[in-house]
Amino acid sequence: MADITHRRVLNIALPIVLSNATVPLLGAVDTGVVGQMGQAAAIGAVGIGAVVLASIYWIFGFLRMGTSGLVAQSHGAKDPGETGAILMRALMIGGAAGVLFILLQGLLFRGAFALAPASAEVEALTQRYLAIRIWGGPATISLYAVTGWLIALERTKSVLVLQLWMNGLNIGLDFWFVLGLGWGVEGVAVATLIAEWSGLALGLWLCRAGFSGGRWCDWARVFNRVRIRAMLALNGNLMLRSVLLQGAFLSFVFWGAQYGDVTLAANQVLLQFLEITAFGLDGFAFAAESLVGQAVGARSMREVRRASLVTSQWGIGGAVLLGAFFWFVGPWIIDIMTVEPDVRLTARSYLPWVAVAPIIGIASWMFDGIFTGATLSRDMRNTMLVSVAIYVLALLGLTAAYENHGLWAALMVLNIARAVTMAARYQNAERAAALPL
Repeated sequence: MADITHRRVLNIALPIVLSNATVPLLGAVDTGVVGQMGQAAAIGAVGIGAVVLASIYWIFGFLRMGTSGLVAQSHGAKDPGETGAILMRALMIGGAAGVLFILLQGLLFRGAFALAPASAEVEALTQRYLAIRIWGGPATISLYAVTGWLIALERTKSVLVLQLWMNGLNIGLDFWFVLGLGWGVEGVAVATLIAEWSGLALGLWLCRAGFSGGRWCDWARVFNRVRIRAMLALNGNLMLRSVLLQGAFLSFVFWGAQYGDVTLAANQVLLQFLEITAFGLDGFAFAAESLVGQAVGARSMREVRRASLVTSQWGIGGAVLLGAFFWFVGPWIIDIMTVEPDVRLTARSYLPWVAVAPIIGIASWMFDGIFTGATLSRDMRNTMLVSVAIYVLALLGLTAAYENHGLWAALMVLNIARAVTMAARYQNAERAAALPL
């Protein structure tokens, strides 16, 4: 495989950082155009509807990670036939999952409203929003596979093009449908639906190399039982790992509610800093997925170590810069995000936690990328089980003594536990290069 250089890492990582930066803009525009209607219920409906669908689709977020690791390995092994077959399998899973969600939409939406009831007006508007958006399910989930495939082949500039197209089209249609045609909540839903399906069409075109030479219809390879079982096992472990991680973050949010509305609001403001951290550092973890996966496919333990080291160096550098940025600029960002004096003051008191969060968390995030590239999904699942158990113990003990400071400390413990447990199994990533594919 080609030499793993710092330039190569940046060529993979920087387009992902830019791509991620467009995501919050879309949410802001959705809210802003609906806000021009002068109806609080409409804003709430779009917000609730987007959260409901994001939670449903998130279940299949493992499809991106699993596809990325497998494709990177087949690419490193110089097996273009398997690279195309993996894409077809992943697209089939995404399409089938989306169709299933369409068929079960009534049950899913009733369950969502039972968990998070709203006023009759908001629920009615949300139902209209969801009834349109759900038809984009097959496209949205399939795009996880497309994105993973492109990342594995270091084509992150294509990921940036795809994201810019989808979000740009969505924003343009938002203005036209809502402000121009007066379609309201339905206009936001239709704009997103069109952006999702057009995004899938563009994504498939960007992945056209995977369909060349009839690879997409080599059914004997696509439906190879051994490969399918391995893919299902990989994705099952990744899904369980993701559910555990999401559960830990949800417990953080709900646990903070007991300390009062002001503290809860301050925590919510500071969680946006963690979202910025993810946007800023994801690119280096994705670079690790691609380069480690290719090194495993090329059967090179030395290159696995090199890929892990170079991507982590950039990840650590980025984490230090983000931490310093939060420390010095954080108070100003807090003031932009809220005008409530008590929330501002409370958020400032907990700001040091988010300033150190990137530095504490970077090891666990980079190991996620390394282990994904090496397809060590069982190790990812098992280390997450241990880490979440440690987090729960820390949560109970630290919050009893230090309340909300203890809550933030417990979150740091979670990332430290993840880093330590995965570091203990890092050698498995290098050994994966010595095993038969």
